[in-house]
Amino acid sequence: MKTLYIVRHAKSSWDYEGIKDIDRPLKKRGITDAYLVSNVLQKKIACPDVFISSCANRALHTAMIFGYSFNFPLAHLKISKSLYSFSDGYLIKTVKALDDGFDSAIIFSHDHGISDFVNQFGSLEVDNVPTCGVVGIKFDTLHWKNIKSGKTFITEFPKNYK
Repeated sequence: MKTLYIVRHAKSSWDYEGIKDIDRPLKKRGITDAYLVSNVLQKKIACPDVFISSCANRALHTAMIFGYSFNFPLAHLKISKSLYSFSDGYLIKTVKALDDGFDSAIIFSHDHGISDFVNQFGSLEVDNVPTCGVVGIKFDTLHWKNIKSGKTFITEFPKNYK
């Protein structure tokens, strides 16, 4: 059994002119939401074996907050340039390339790729994974490369706690 958690980065700021998209920081609300959702999640699940994040500032900051909530050593956070994409293709490749020694993984990335991924591989239709939304999917397989359809077992969205 393999367990995957997909997290859309928290709400980012558009307040800074002249910075590249990849460098956009989180808004105050995004930081608050990331702490809120990660604290709720860490009470419901075991710490994932591996944390992987897009290289974008907003995704990395979200991953760091979740890492803090789970007491995950940030030195072990894996950063993936290919996850800085808005397509599910790179997300699928990242998941299927996971080391089989990891039974669980949490990935921090961007939408539209996330919503497409959870609707293709999960059992629950999700119109749109919101910022800082988390979807957990279990796959009945021993090898990440063999994932097909899984069972969606958790959805945590910030609006559920406001």
